[in-house]
Amino acid sequence: MTTSTEPQAGQFILDAVAEDLKSGRFKYVRTRLPPEPNGYMHIGHVKAWWIDYNTAKAYGGELYLRFDDTNPAKEETEYVEAIKEDTKWLGIQWAKETYASDYFDRLYEWAVRLVKKGLAYVDDQSPDEVSATRGTLTEPGSNSPFRGRPVEENLDLLERMKKGEFPEGSRVLRAKIDMAHPNIVMRDPVMYRILHALHHRTGDKWNIYPMYDWSHGQNDSMEGITHSLCSQEYIIHRPLYEWFLEQLGEFKTRQIEFSRLNLTHAMMSKRKVRKLVETGIVKGWDDPRLTTLRGLRRRGVNPEAILEFVRAVGETKNDSWVDMSLFEAYIRDDLNLRSLRRMAVLRPIKLVIDNYPEDRVEEMEAVNNPEDSSAGMRKIPFSKVLYIEQDDFRETPPPKYFRLFPGNEVRLRYAYFVKCTGVVKDPATGVATEVHCTYDPATCGGDAPDGRKVKSTIHWVSARHAVKAEVRLYEQLFTAEQPDEGEGIDQVINPNSLEVLSGCMLEPLLADVRPGDKFQFERNGYFCADPDGQPGKPVFNRTVTLRDTWAKIEKGAKKDGKA
Repeated sequence: MTTSTEPQAGQFILDAVAEDLKSGRFKYVRTRLPPEPNGYMHIGHVKAWWIDYNTAKAYGGELYLRFDDTNPAKEETEYVEAIKEDTKWLGIQWAKETYASDYFDRLYEWAVRLVKKGLAYVDDQSPDEVSATRGTLTEPGSNSPFRGRPVEENLDLLERMKKGEFPEGSRVLRAKIDMAHPNIVMRDPVMYRILHALHHRTGDKWNIYPMYDWSHGQNDSMEGITHSLCSQEYIIHRPLYEWFLEQLGEFKTRQIEFSRLNLTHAMMSKRKVRKLVETGIVKGWDDPRLTTLRGLRRRGVNPEAILEFVRAVGETKNDSWVDMSLFEAYIRDDLNLRSLRRMAVLRPIKLVIDNYPEDRVEEMEAVNNPEDSSAGMRKIPFSKVLYIEQDDFRETPPPKYFRLFPGNEVRLRYAYFVKCTGVVKDPATGVATEVHCTYDPATCGGDAPDGRKVKSTIHWVSARHAVKAEVRLYEQLFTAEQPDEGEGIDQVINPNSLEVLSGCMLEPLLADVRPGDKFQFERNGYFCADPDGQPGKPVFNRTVTLRDTWAKIEKGAKKDGKA
């Protein structure tokens, strides 16, 4: 799997932009990111951001970050700041920060211009009546009884709408196009609706707010955006986008569509993610089980892995689904190169080396990162009593089990050969509480002098020096491949998406980590320090396992008829 630090946008987009420059249609390149500040951004948005940013970058152009703040009932400054922070985290730089609300006055003036040209009118129908008369894919719509209003009356009503004289839902401003148009979007679309809501930037100045189809194309024109790059679902809106600009006689931005990023087992609907947050199914927009950028960051995913994944998926004009396991593969590749190695025992059981000196402590040398020689070495304390994983011992081993069992010998990572001599059990439950063994002093960090071999190496932590930690093991939040489909969110939640282990034992270097520090816990996976941790009491989130276990789990569930 190759890694690129300079991902490029889809070739068909670059070719289209190159042709526009060659033909003289545009003299420069300017793109924009148009997020709506009504929630936190997720991985699906990254593809659009990456395309907009790199298209402008490829031709020495510039990128604007323009917030589509046209729905004050759902938008907050909190989301504006979060979007800016997430965009910077991805390494995306913008030349100018703007807002749709910056252009409310000018947008209203342009609406008045269309009314004066007889191309827009105030409709007194209710929202249900407007919807009922729009028609279907096979049947034309019917004209509003208010479609023929005189221009002066429309101008008067529109001004009174603006002043707040009418209740919400009582009137709208509609473009006058064609109620029999084969594209339903073109059947007299709504341009303004009445909303008596405080806006996070303009306060109570406005009582009418523009619809997205009216605002974004005109904002593109006002800002001199050359290329409006958007996902495939907006292709049906392109004729309206172009119609408005043609009738206004203003700068004509070119809209180009590309396929969405659809990721299996990930929810891309902000509305549905909001429901997960509000109902407590997840613990916030930054829950590590979500594919919001906040969630991915808290889980320990690096922005480079996200961008490399998006680059590798590539550009097409047709929507398709990408398996979550591919995304996880890029996360592993990235973390393998960057992460320091540490030893951590997640489900500990004591291992007592009976013939090791009681008060002796050695320092074993360990590699910090075999992929990065500059990371150097570290020292790990070794003593008579250790912790090992419960799974690394079996009193009665299954076939092909090569770890510890009575009479078997294994290597302790960076240390000695040890041979299991017995086990101590809880008298009440019969559960093993201690494993006993002997060690060979001649095998420290190498093979046995007599040439004998062992078939397994296990990791460990010195009990005397261990740091106790909480570790959160995450799996996919959704059992369904396409959880956005349908409304029954409760039916597709994976009940085993989070397991919290409170008694994990870690090597002492992990005592005082900072939130966001990333490590490979040897033999366990990649982990990231969580902000919930405290000095001496760390909390770690599992970013991803060392290999793709979910595919096996999912396959087994389907086989058993559980999914």
